Amino acid sequence: MSRLPPHLERYAVDQDYARYTPVDQSAWRHIMRQLKSFLSEHAHPCYLEGLARTGIETDSIPHIEVMNDKLEKFGWRAVSVSGFIPPAAFMELQSLGVLPIASDMRSVDHLLYTPAPDIVHEAAGHAPILVDPSFASYLKSYAQVASKAILSREDMEQYEAIRVLSDMKEDPGSTPWQIQQAEKRLKYLTDAMTDTSEAAVLGRMNWWTAEYGLIGDLKNPKIFGAGLLSSIGESRSAMSATVKKIPLTIDCIQYAYDITEQQPQLFVVDTFERLGDILEELARKMAFRRGGVESLEKAKRAKTVNTIELDSGLQISGRLKDFRVAAGEAAYLSFDGPTQLSLLGTEIAGQGVDHHHHGFGSPLGRAAVEFDGSRSSAFALASLTPGELERIGFKSGNTVSLYFESGVVVQGRVTKLIFSSSENLVIATLEQARATHGDHLLFDPAWGVFDMAIGANVASVYGGPADRARFGATEDFTKKTIPRRVYEDSVLLRHQLYSDVASLRKLVSEAVSKSSASPGLEVKLRQLVDLASLRCADDWLLMTDLLEVAENLGKNRDESVSRLLDNIQRIALENPTAALHIADARKTLHHP
Repeated sequence: MSRLPPHLERYAVDQDYARYTPVDQSAWRHIMRQLKSFLSEHAHPCYLEGLARTGIETDSIPHIEVMNDKLEKFGWRAVSVSGFIPPAAFMELQSLGVLPIASDMRSVDHLLYTPAPDIVHEAAGHAPILVDPSFASYLKSYAQVASKAILSREDMEQYEAIRVLSDMKEDPGSTPWQIQQAEKRLKYLTDAMTDTSEAAVLGRMNWWTAEYGLIGDLKNPKIFGAGLLSSIGESRSAMSATVKKIPLTIDCIQYAYDITEQQPQLFVVDTFERLGDILEELARKMAFRRGGVESLEKAKRAKTVNTIELDSGLQISGRLKDFRVAAGEAAYLSFDGPTQLSLLGTEIAGQGVDHHHHGFGSPLGRAAVEFDGSRSSAFALASLTPGELERIGFKSGNTVSLYFESGVVVQGRVTKLIFSSSENLVIATLEQARATHGDHLLFDPAWGVFDMAIGANVASVYGGPADRARFGATEDFTKKTIPRRVYEDSVLLRHQLYSDVASLRKLVSEAVSKSSASPGLEVKLRQLVDLASLRCADDWLLMTDLLEVAENLGKNRDESVSRLLDNIQRIALENPTAALHIADARKTLHHP
């Protein structure tokens, strides 16, 4: 697999397949049997084909390397990550045709649904529908648009709170008090949000389509969203009359969602092609398409690193602190903190965050150049050729005054001019420079050299830096890793029991296929039933695994199996959630 960009490479982790316990493998098998049983009827027709073509099997957790080899055959790749990664990183990976797969496995306590990313959701949920070319094309296009969305500081704080709560709910070591405090923190941040950012709007679009989308007829839709395809509880709920079904339009972005709860309504799109139409309708409203003052307002409110691209092609990346407006157009931009100047997504030499560490400011618009007592007409300086600039005196070594139509005045000695590959002027460096707007001082000679951005207006505004690799880590690219689990001896003994049962199931399957007698297998089964009843009497998953082995052996009336059935019945009576799992397991036992 070709390497990822360095700023994304750091999120990739080794899947470390050996860390999956026998319990993990049994849980995966149970989930996949239920999902395939239910979704064979209720999922998009490509679902079962997609499982096979992407290397996802029922009996064992998939190897992400194998998935990558399969996905490459239809233009995608896979990379293993740990838990949550920042939304910007996730979207950028998808825009490159790379599916990030959280390599962690959900616990047995959260088989129906887990809010934390895991390999069931990422592999069995997202991968299968990629075999449909129309959906795969939409998902890549969506990611490309979403990677341009402006992310706010409030989004980042809410994302972090969701990550903490989701991980805490999945961690068996978390206390009820800790979960309650995390829930309070998330509610506080959600209630305190003052603005719905572009990233939040795109998040809603993704949630109601790629995560929880339905397709086809409104009265009998099929499932294609990964959140539903990876959760038997959610998928059953989705098909029930209690969940409202709404035709998908751009209005879906008006519906917020709670990642930790089941959804009260879902949206139905008629075809995957229609998803692209709605995405385009949304993209036309975004700052990266519209530019101008309204887009600068979004960037200012966000208080995060964004890129302002001028009509000259110059890209200014940083936190927009403020801007001045004249005649409805941006007249002066002020950035706070590290700022980067780029062309075509590549940082201009000497114009990175090290040089502009404390901020950046520049006028915009048309300007008249005064040199040696002669003043030119007002021009968009980027539109002039090097020869034309020289004829009006705007060249290295000359002391000039620039009179912008906005009222901004810049005076200083030109020391350097930087042009794009098409010979458009993009940066002019001046020494002993002073910039004013009426009585307001914008730049003082004591502050150093003045690198002035050249551009008449703001063509585009979008999230993140133009050259991420050279800009360095930003707050929305904070890496988080879920710690490895450490098991006590009693848990390790339980793991061994699961391993022994899995081995016996394989031996029994081989014996049944060969129609051979197997008295030794019956003895082993009785031993494992006795041991499980002694050490793991309340473990419904282990008990149903043993019951499957017993039924495959045809030992339904054996004394030890009767004891096993009695124990399973007791667990079901004492634990309603376990009762649902047991019913599912027994149903797929007879109809896998």
